[in-house]
Amino acid sequence: MMRFPSAVPALILAACAAGCGGAGGHARARAELQPWSEFVTLLRAGPLPADRMKPFMESLRAPLQGFLATMSRKADWSEWRREPEVFRVGHEVHYILPLTYDGQKKTFCFSFLVENGHWYFEHFESITIRMDRLGPLPARSFPDLPEKDKVWMREEWEVSREIGFYNALAAAKSQTAALAWFNDGAGYALTARAWVPFVSPARAFVLYLCWEQANLRGGDVVLERLDDTLAVVRLRPLYLQLYEQTGHLKQQIGADAYRALFEARWQDRASAAGWHLDLACHGSDCVFRFTRAAT
Repeated sequence: MMRFPSAVPALILAACAAGCGGAGGHARARAELQPWSEFVTLLRAGPLPADRMKPFMESLRAPLQGFLATMSRKADWSEWRREPEVFRVGHEVHYILPLTYDGQKKTFCFSFLVENGHWYFEHFESITIRMDRLGPLPARSFPDLPEKDKVWMREEWEVSREIGFYNALAAAKSQTAALAWFNDGAGYALTARAWVPFVSPARAFVLYLCWEQANLRGGDVVLERLDDTLAVVRLRPLYLQLYEQTGHLKQQIGADAYRALFEARWQDRASAAGWHLDLACHGSDCVFRFTRAAT
């Protein structure tokens, strides 16, 4: 699943659209769709001109351009020509429609600013909280999202805060001190031992890793081998996917430093549980190979 840039997990809270009727209403509807139609034409012809963009934050300009270029290369333009839902909110207009990306159907929200008869592309997201469907007040239930989206949102928020703190600590102290602060191996190993009491502490650590990454963190996990001296886990963690699929993290931290934080944490966790870890990652696909001496 693709996710798109945001300074924090930016979620468009759509407002209710007014209904249109009669000839005047049809004219208004065509006017509301004009920015979208012109945007699709420009995007299909080539890179969106820089002067047609006013991103929410200027630091998001380059990531947005990159994501739009990727979407353009993979687009099924017949989908882009379908009429989207239109939501006018002040000087902004939001278009919501389902699109296919890498073989998966996902609903996207594209946001535009309209000023003095000209439109400017602002942002797009693959997460939209449909608060336009909120029922009458007092309300005790609220439009929900699929669990996989909520897992992603929680992880994005947590990692964004961690990277902000890591950068501040590295600037005030050192990168070594910042990496050490995030070491939580002793607590992680103790948690595994306490919550998975059915096997030895070393095995419990590996089993807890698999459970935590699959069921709390939303990663793709395969446990390939587990015995007293060797364990092999294949993992596609959301932590690494976030860096690939969001824009704001790349503005905050370089790829090498981001990966170093990931690897240092797991090395500390493995050591605390009595394992030696060989960690090999290609993109966001990782193989954890744990070894320990026989006892």
